[in-house]
Amino acid sequence: MPARTNPLAEVLSVSIPKIFDQVQNTTANHQKNIVALYKIHIEASAFTESVHNGRAIKLTGERNFEDAFIDMVCRVLVIKKGASQAERVVKFVGTYTKYLNEKAAETKKEDEADGDDDDTTASRFVARLLKFLVNGFVAKDKIVRYRCVRILAEMVAHLGEIDEDVYMMLRAALIERVHDKETNVRVQAVVALSKLCGSEDASDVNEDEPTAVDVLLDTLACDPAAEVRRAALLNIPLAPHTLSVMLARTRDTDTVMRKLVYSQVLENNCLSTDHTSMGAAHPRGLSISQRELIIRNGLGDREPAVRAAAGSLLGTWVDVARGPTKAADDQAIQKDVIALLKFLDLHESTIAEDALLSIFATRVDIFEHLEFKDDYWRELTPERAFLARVFVEHCIATKDDAKLDASLPVVTHLAFQIQNAYNAYLDDIDTAASRDHEVSEEQLAQEEDARLDQEFIIGELLRLAVSLDYADEIGRRKMFQLVRDMISQEVLPESLVSRCLDILRTLSPNERDLIRVVVEVVHELRDRDAADEEAEAEKERAEVATSFGETPSAGPSSTQEGLRKPPREARPLSPEEQVRADALDLRCLSLCIGMLERVNGTFEENSTLEGILGELIIPSVKRKELALREKGLVCLGLCCLIARRMALNSFQLFLSQIQAAPEVLKIRVLQIVFDILMVHEGDFLGRSNAGGERIIEFLLHILSVEDADKVQALMCMGLAKLVLSGIVADERVLKSLVVAYLSPDTADNQELRQCLSYFFPVFCYSSSVNQRQMMQITMPLFEQLARATRELEDDQEMVSPAQIIGMFVDWTDPQKAFDVQGQKIDNGIHIDLATDLMKALFKDDMEKEEKKVLCQVLGRLHLPDTADDDKIRTIKLLIHNLGTRRPLRDTAAKNALAKFDAALSKKYADKLADFSEEEYRQLAALKDLFEFLDDIIPVDEGEEIELPKTRARKRRSRSMTTDTTTSGAEEGSPATSAASSSKPRSKGKGKQPK
Repeated sequence: MPARTNPLAEVLSVSIPKIFDQVQNTTANHQKNIVALYKIHIEASAFTESVHNGRAIKLTGERNFEDAFIDMVCRVLVIKKGASQAERVVKFVGTYTKYLNEKAAETKKEDEADGDDDDTTASRFVARLLKFLVNGFVAKDKIVRYRCVRILAEMVAHLGEIDEDVYMMLRAALIERVHDKETNVRVQAVVALSKLCGSEDASDVNEDEPTAVDVLLDTLACDPAAEVRRAALLNIPLAPHTLSVMLARTRDTDTVMRKLVYSQVLENNCLSTDHTSMGAAHPRGLSISQRELIIRNGLGDREPAVRAAAGSLLGTWVDVARGPTKAADDQAIQKDVIALLKFLDLHESTIAEDALLSIFATRVDIFEHLEFKDDYWRELTPERAFLARVFVEHCIATKDDAKLDASLPVVTHLAFQIQNAYNAYLDDIDTAASRDHEVSEEQLAQEEDARLDQEFIIGELLRLAVSLDYADEIGRRKMFQLVRDMISQEVLPESLVSRCLDILRTLSPNERDLIRVVVEVVHELRDRDAADEEAEAEKERAEVATSFGETPSAGPSSTQEGLRKPPREARPLSPEEQVRADALDLRCLSLCIGMLERVNGTFEENSTLEGILGELIIPSVKRKELALREKGLVCLGLCCLIARRMALNSFQLFLSQIQAAPEVLKIRVLQIVFDILMVHEGDFLGRSNAGGERIIEFLLHILSVEDADKVQALMCMGLAKLVLSGIVADERVLKSLVVAYLSPDTADNQELRQCLSYFFPVFCYSSSVNQRQMMQITMPLFEQLARATRELEDDQEMVSPAQIIGMFVDWTDPQKAFDVQGQKIDNGIHIDLATDLMKALFKDDMEKEEKKVLCQVLGRLHLPDTADDDKIRTIKLLIHNLGTRRPLRDTAAKNALAKFDAALSKKYADKLADFSEEEYRQLAALKDLFEFLDDIIPVDEGEEIELPKTRARKRRSRSMTTDTTTSGAEEGSPATSAASSSKPRSKGKGKQPK
């Protein structure tokens, strides 16, 4: 009897493969084949069978269609990524799912009278296909897992209405695939999950279960693959709670990732899709800290592409700063720039200035349309004053004289602007001081903000005044007198003192005139109190004389004047008077600091400084008040920079202040000390100076005992400058810097680590002499640091011995050394380093893992084309004797050493021809080497097995070496003899010699 056939299945087995065969070749026929496939699907769904005596029906046609469709999908699952035919089929499946659900939605809308039956042909097809794909998520084959997740990612945005159970199954499966070991699978899982999370309700998720968005954010922050992080960044919905994690990717290790944050996430979301409202990344919707983070990380990035993307974003911010709809007028661009500046903090940092300069450079149209006419200066705000000042400085930097001449105000006009702004500032202070009623805290805060804005405006105008052309004598005199009067007043804010001094330096013909003006002002400020007291005393004497019927004289005669000014006894000051006197001294010291920072001549050339040194600076250094003493020491330090004799006499004073001073004062004093050492190098650290070694010992002691992060960073920075400039060549300093760089105690001191991570490559690559100095300390430091890695506490972190020795090899690589004129590159540094590494392998007290690390790093050493014959023979002898006297027990170490030996023999085959240890013993140049080798007693097989014991065994071996060996020590690490390592075990830990 012939077998039963299913005519529908036969038809489907022909028609569906035909469609899939067409769609894999080109996407141009997809729409036609989608319609054709849909027609076949609907026709197949009409075939049903009655079951259970007609009480139910069996969807035979749908089942056959789904089987045929899934069979076609299975053909794609085994095809690797990159095949264009497979990608077209995947795209077709996603598009068909979309079309099918759209048709189902139209049918449901037309047939609303049938009720709310959600079980449709489309929903059944989608549910079965989803379950089939989810089963493939756990396939052993990574290609199948990738294709299943890839197809689902194409479908997930067009699933329509699916059952709750199917949704939860799909969500759980995707979250699991986000942690797949294959990068490609994780990428597609992230894409699918990001499309699915838009329909997720946080209330439906268990408290101990993360939401889909949380999983994606965790992937964005922590996934090791840049492709996965990139997919998460581009697909996670942008919202206030996801923005902070996205902004953190501006410091991502991947350049493309950082660029995408600016170009795709931030710039494309400044406005809504239809450009009628603000987007999620509009600068108005960001906080000040977020805006500054974006600008700082973008413009400060090392890659030009990222900086360009950040500049483009800032240009877009200018365009949208006033919103999507704005009135167009002649000053529209200027208003846009000012609106953007209102979003930034102009007072605290230079971020706003960097942003503005970037806009000028990338958006030339904005720069060209900025104009500063007379009406611009009438109502100054912080943003307007800031814009004018940065614009003028940019014109000067780019030498755009035409724009500069059109923008700079007249000197006299700007002087009156500064005067009016300063008078308004004084009026506000007087008004607040004379107020006789209490005001609310909110009003006080508003008044304080207004005063800060006024200070900022005056400061920007003063900075602008430095750039003016003072060919106009009248304007020059007006500006000079104005600035001199301003620094003569006690109420001048501290932040404006340096601005005024910059103008005085510009207007003064030489340094001597600048010093004379400032010294006069200091004397006026300090003598004003004395003059006021004298006037009050004169008034009292006049009143007493008048009461006796005497007529007070209109002016003192010469004899009366001599009697009027006897030496006055210093009367004790009241607390209020003392506070005012201290405030005056602080102001005078600030003036002196600003003046001395702008002086380049010697102290002896400016005798006017002698007065304030004895009357103001020295007494301030002796004061107990921290603020006065700090500024006094800074003044004295600046004087020492221009006075060699004073520096020699005062240096011990600064050193004595370091140990007992608070952290703030200690930082300032250390800055002074290092500045003095840099300026007067020969007087303190010269080779003929015996005190230089004591200074270095003192500084290294401070570095070793100091706990404060800022002080540690400053110490390392100062010592690094001294070493890099060649002032200090002490090996101890370089060792201390390496230890500070790699020590677990400085793991959280980012300032120190960043400074030294820049210093070591620059120091080593700048000179072969420096590389040799680093090579000489490599092995002693490696042993010390490797020992430290074994003694770490639970909460401490440190780089591994492999990374440590890798750093040294990289720093001493002669191929990276700069070609300095007059200095030949030393290509033999790694040859000498190889000798040191090989000798270290003979030590019994070195861990097996450390020996393996040393053997593996041998392959990274640079073997030059020409090398000293004796050095090559030395390395070959050490390798040969290591195998006979201290054979390695680790397979990886043996293989690495054999590989290096083969490379050495191949590279220097002519030098090592007819290798014979007996012949080499006759060479005088190798006498020291053979003495070293002869002191090492070979071990037998039994002893070889006993060597890799516990750490306690190693400690006992070292302690016994002190009893039995006195000549085997080399650079503080004694070489343990075989005899000592084979002592009986009867000595316990408690019997070790102390």
